[in-house]
Amino acid sequence: MSTFLEFESPIQTLVEQIEKLKEVGAEGNVDVKGTMKDLEKKLADTRKEVYAKLTPWQRVQVSRHPDRPYSLKYIDHLSDGTFIEMHGDRTVKDDKAMVGGFGLMDGRTVMFIGQQKGVNTKMRQYRNFGMPNPEGYRKALRLMKLAEKFNKPVVTLIDTPGAFPGLEAEERGQGEAIARNLLEMSQLRVPIICVIIGEGASGGALGIGIGDKVLMMENSWYSVISPENCSTILWRTWDFKEKAAEALKLTATDMYKNGLVDGVIAEPLGGAHADPDEACRLVKQEVAKQLAKLVKVDADKRVERRIAKFCKMGVVKKA
Repeated sequence: MSTFLEFESPIQTLVEQIEKLKEVGAEGNVDVKGTMKDLEKKLADTRKEVYAKLTPWQRVQVSRHPDRPYSLKYIDHLSDGTFIEMHGDRTVKDDKAMVGGFGLMDGRTVMFIGQQKGVNTKMRQYRNFGMPNPEGYRKALRLMKLAEKFNKPVVTLIDTPGAFPGLEAEERGQGEAIARNLLEMSQLRVPIICVIIGEGASGGALGIGIGDKVLMMENSWYSVISPENCSTILWRTWDFKEKAAEALKLTATDMYKNGLVDGVIAEPLGGAHADPDEACRLVKQEVAKQLAKLVKVDADKRVERRIAKFCKMGVVKKA
């Protein structure tokens, strides 16, 4: 059964009407094609109207939609089902919140790495709600260095509420692990494409987010802090999360406008959760296009451009 967000109530009403009409047609052998066509058109128009005026907070809600596809779903489509997962950081253990391995995309071998959330309560616990520990980031780095060894491009899929903030994670060097990834990814000699498919929170996202091209899906967000935590710090309550989301400029449109990401990938009408297969197709189309350009660039030039791109972010010039 589909899940609907609060602002999607007009959509939910029409979906329920269509489902009931299908039942009537099936049980009573009644011709409902005309009515069905009208309702489906109205549903498409309503989805278009609702999603054309989403607030930043509503986009944050869409990015967390439980029916939204996660990293493994995208990887399966990107690799045409050839993905072979690799495990472990060779130091502590295998972090289930971070997945990675080789796969074939249009005949080209690619290293895919992503943060994975669970599709149900049990799997969310298993995946630690998509919050990697230090060993997750060290596993990601191990796989990226392996890709570099065999001259294979890297594609990362970002979807995390943040790196795991537990005491044990800090004891094992959470900050150092993320910082090490920033350093190593900036100098990796193979093409790197990063795609924010859902939540892109803080250093947890940045730990696999240094790339030649950083892309955001239309209803994803990318920020140093979530709206709820920002509201808690500034106002001592979550009640101002909508105001915080607006002020943080965390939407794909804002990030692109400010030159912090390189492109925005459109989502199907009604969000990626409305048509996961189409969302995966759109991501693959854009990743393939960008990768085809990047592999033609000399490795030294690619690294130079990557470093220069991130170095100029946040620079303020005084008049």
